[in-house]
Amino acid sequence: MMTSISRYTHVAASVAGLAVLLATTGQAQQPPERDQTRQPDELELIIGDRIGTQPSFAVPDCLALTPDESTAEAARTIAQVLWDDLDFEREIRMIPRDVYRTIPVARSLIDLPFDRWRELGADGVISCTVEATSETQMEITVRLFSIRSLEWAFGVQYEGSNRNPRLYAHQLSDEIHRHQRGLEGVARTRIAFVSDRDSESVLGLVENRQVKEIYIADYDGANTKRVTVSRVLNTTPAWSPDGRSIGYTSWLTGFPDVVVSHLYEGRMTRPAEGNIEDHNFLPAFSPDGSRIAFMSNRNGNNDIYVANVDGTGDVVQITNHPAIDFSPTWSPNGQQIAFGSDRTGSPQIYVVGADGTGTRRLTYETYCDRPTWSPAPFNEIAFSSKTGPGHDIKVIDLATGDVRQLTFGLGSNESPSYSPNGRHVAFSSTRGSGLKQIFTIGRDGNGLHQVTYTGNNEMPSWSR
Repeated sequence: MMTSISRYTHVAASVAGLAVLLATTGQAQQPPERDQTRQPDELELIIGDRIGTQPSFAVPDCLALTPDESTAEAARTIAQVLWDDLDFEREIRMIPRDVYRTIPVARSLIDLPFDRWRELGADGVISCTVEATSETQMEITVRLFSIRSLEWAFGVQYEGSNRNPRLYAHQLSDEIHRHQRGLEGVARTRIAFVSDRDSESVLGLVENRQVKEIYIADYDGANTKRVTVSRVLNTTPAWSPDGRSIGYTSWLTGFPDVVVSHLYEGRMTRPAEGNIEDHNFLPAFSPDGSRIAFMSNRNGNNDIYVANVDGTGDVVQITNHPAIDFSPTWSPNGQQIAFGSDRTGSPQIYVVGADGTGTRRLTYETYCDRPTWSPAPFNEIAFSSKTGPGHDIKVIDLATGDVRQLTFGLGSNESPSYSPNGRHVAFSSTRGSGLKQIFTIGRDGNGLHQVTYTGNNEMPSWSR
């Protein structure tokens, strides 16, 4: 549904189309479609300077227009999640919500108490109303007011399912970041990871060994869903570029092999075609999604190989060295592959052409593991480096060779994975409780957030 409102950018968003229950078994399902946002005929009002100082925004409680608890709860959820999403990117200074609890919620520009918002230093105020249109549908209307110019800067209206109000907030955050800051946000992205949270034992073994299964969650840890249900070891997940599939290492066949779960088709494939002697590990999709790099011992030694995701054609050997080569990761243009290798005695990060030529060493650390190449335009690789009893996350600038450190000795920090916009890194850490949990941090080392809390969780992969 699309409603004509002056100076609005309109988006018809159906949460029913966005909220997809992912599974590798059962009925086939379709992926969520990104809504097609119509660009306004005139330039929207930009609050503050995209390049200069950060504008200050406030997100008061959304106003529930329907007098029932479910609508009121949806209104509370949308306001809080929107505040959190906008705060995550650190492009906008978010005024804490408890500071303005006593300021009345405005339904229109006329109702807005501009003087009180000026006193708090707000440049923009987001007004939101939520109304139930049926037992299963609701309508959300949002306006961003400029306190300085006393006019609407941006507006949007959604109508769709009331099953998951968080998705409206995520969509809205991405829209505001795009229109106000020229930034592609990550509020609608997901993180895949490995977990033992269900405390199940491996099938067929005498010893009581816990399984590790693949899970996915929203970028902030909400809406966690289990992907694998095989009761075996499943590790090292990797998203396909289109978000339709997850590749991972699985012992489903009794030996380690690369498995690709096609999430919306309910099927699994094994593109590397391992067997009892030829084992395959650590998959990584190429940027176009057509190929998958992995580590294999198929020629008697652990090297990097590339196979077509659909299983056609020959498996191509990329590295050929007596040492162990592991953890491949593709460059954004698909022309190079970075990987770890102990060919100099201790594991370091190397890069090679996707055709197997031009191998060169990148790092000179004590011990390196799990490189991950950043998305464009950032030209860097994050990796785990041994810095003492544990590991820390470091980043190497490929243009200069400079290395900077993101984490500093709190627990052991491993398995970095970049966000789709390259501004954040997910990783696992034992800080705090000693259990492995997923965290995210800005590429500048600031903005730490914990994502998981239950069981041991590791090896994150951030969806593109």
